[in-house]
Amino acid sequence: MTPEARIAAAIEVLDGVIGGMPAERALTGWARGHRFAGARDRAAIRDLVFDTLRRRRSCLARAGGGAETGRALMIGWVAAAGRDPENVFAGTGYAPGALDPAERARLAAFAPEAVDECVALDCPDWIAPMLRRALGAEFAAVLASMRDRAPVFLRVNPGRGAARDAVTSLAAEGIGTRDAEDVSCALEVTENAQKIRQSGAYMDGLVELQDLSPQAAVAALPLHPDTRVLDFCAGGGGKALAVAARGVAEVVAHDADPGRMADLPARAARAGVRIATAAPAALAGRRFDLVLADVPCSGTGTWRRTPDAKWRLTPARLEELRRLQATILDRASAHVAPAG
Repeated sequence: MTPEARIAAAIEVLDGVIGGMPAERALTGWARGHRFAGARDRAAIRDLVFDTLRRRRSCLARAGGGAETGRALMIGWVAAAGRDPENVFAGTGYAPGALDPAERARLAAFAPEAVDECVALDCPDWIAPMLRRALGAEFAAVLASMRDRAPVFLRVNPGRGAARDAVTSLAAEGIGTRDAEDVSCALEVTENAQKIRQSGAYMDGLVELQDLSPQAAVAALPLHPDTRVLDFCAGGGGKALAVAARGVAEVVAHDADPGRMADLPARAARAGVRIATAAPAALAGRRFDLVLADVPCSGTGTWRRTPDAKWRLTPARLEELRRLQATILDRASAHVAPAG
């Protein structure tokens, strides 16, 4: 596919997202209907869609406003990237249709100095006051960083080797890394992140894909060789794996949706650790020295990886999450042993 054809495809996917479809589902649906598109094309289209969603408000503003459509967002994205939309929206071959007079007029009328701060930072208006209170002077810098792709981090599994072993092994396969600040077993991928899952270091359990924040959370836990741990909201099990790698006595993973843990046994085997999975009924009466509860939250910290979540979050959903958090914490606390 040509670059222009990929932009046309991204427009189609974005229209689905604007219509209420989750981005991943919209991308999957497009791929199923266009099986001629290769892996590189699909990856490039995904990048276009996610980059645009991260900057949804500013892209529409850069297009000069008007109705929010996938086409308008991509016109804004192209212009913001420093390219001439006339050259991309040419109406030839598989390129998007040529700009119409109204689109040209809106582009010409764009005035960057008139753009509101929340629009420029791609922040929903309703949540901005809360984020300002939480972030203080860092509000603008943090929101600006969320407009870019998230870095990729790895957790080195000490049971399989040291960080230097991981760096050497990955480098031999063309994957660049560097030490991440503040977390001793974390590496930031600087080159060829797409090769991680096929690398020897990953398949042998030496490294695991994991964001920096959960790594830091587990690193801060007071764990000892005799500690019994329950990961109450395990999800895919990334934190349970990190806990088990620290050599504790027992790790039990639980999730309200057991299907989320389907891959955990295979991941644990690859990492060389033991993790038991438990349904709610199996936890009845059980107590642990430490209960980890990563409860559902606003998800603001994941906006770079799941940018459509930024626009799906509403005040009503946030209040619902607060009530859910309280319920989960009450249930999780029932499994804390005395002095735990």
